[in-house]
Amino acid sequence: MKLTTASKITLVRVALIPAVILFMYLNFKGSMYIALGLFVIASLTDYVDGQIARKYNQVSNFGKFLDPLADKLLVISVLIVFVDNGLFPAWAAMLVVARELAVTGLRLVAVEGGLVIAAAASGKVKTASTMVCFILMMLPIPGWLITACWIIVLATTLYSGIEYFYKNRGVFKS
Repeated sequence: MKLTTASKITLVRVALIPAVILFMYLNFKGSMYIALGLFVIASLTDYVDGQIARKYNQVSNFGKFLDPLADKLLVISVLIVFVDNGLFPAWAAMLVVARELAVTGLRLVAVEGGLVIAAAASGKVKTASTMVCFILMMLPIPGWLITACWIIVLATTLYSGIEYFYKNRGVFKS
């Protein structure tokens, strides 16, 4: 299998995850800002790899598998650190992770039936709002804004998950 430029960029996102987490935990002046910078770069690679894949016809099965996996790994990893640091309630994080796993399962069931479930607009809104909220939560912001951020992440995550299942309910019919 030959790696495309788009897939290489996605692999960079995966490789950045341990560094983001490490700098989130390190306790020296500026370490969270380094984590923030790495997180922003990792988040931007999600947009860049998709643009390159479509523009240069580099859409591959490997990329279709790796890209959403990289997104989930990045989000879940940062989410766990936020829970550990008391910035995100564990129960809300469990719902976010459950949605991610459920939508992945739905897509796998669809593939078995020869269907491809494209990303919905609500899923893109969920991703964008999650990235923005996570960026804000890495900054020294007031507690009310942290609460607003995790509520936004939870609400957009649940809405998009419900929408995916509702719009694709026919996948489960034999």
